[in-house]
Amino acid sequence: MNIVVTGASRGIGFELVKQFLNAGHTVFCLTRNLEPLNAIIHSNIKSISTDLNSQESMNSAVSFIKKEVTHIDCIINNAGSLVNKPYESISYDELQKVYQVNVFAPYYLTQQLLPLLGKKSKSHVVNISSMGGFQGSAKFAGLSAYSSSKSAIAGLTECLAEELKEKNISVNCLAIGAVQTEMLAEAFPGYQAPLSPLQMAEYIFDFALKGHQYYNGKILPVSSSTP
Repeated sequence: MNIVVTGASRGIGFELVKQFLNAGHTVFCLTRNLEPLNAIIHSNIKSISTDLNSQESMNSAVSFIKKEVTHIDCIINNAGSLVNKPYESISYDELQKVYQVNVFAPYYLTQQLLPLLGKKSKSHVVNISSMGGFQGSAKFAGLSAYSSSKSAIAGLTECLAEELKEKNISVNCLAIGAVQTEMLAEAFPGYQAPLSPLQMAEYIFDFALKGHQYYNGKILPVSSSTP
């Protein structure tokens, strides 16, 4: 299979890349920092320097993928951006960056890769949200930009699932709970999460390959803790 993973150089994304490679799949890794990926010696890894804040950079990544393959089986929109500040202190630029990475980039990348989706078999788009963006879940001060953007990607998932269902494409969203990543440390300094990036990656790996057989347009909480 051909897989696209954003935010592939650290945390859950990095562990996902290794999972897919070990299973024999080709992985297109979109990230600004290629150094961790360059340490992986594997013929099926395709690392693309990509800034999700730049339309030009995303267009370049899409062009590269289209030249390499004629179909994509799965896109995992995993990259995330977070600012932890009181609501009244968050600048417009900070708000824009969070929404650009967490909402606009998944929207645009998926749109631009549509010609490659649903070709050989049903494709699966997996958007990674957060329990912070899950309706009715506990919310935390300082995370208004992040949590609201994760609510937005959940809403986008439902819209795309309806719009793309006749194109042999399923779209689902995983609202993940606390995982011991660098981003969690930014949001909750000192907090020890119950799951490692590898453990969550194992779950997402399995869901990405099989979840679309059972779900479409679903926002699924994946959490054993609060946060």
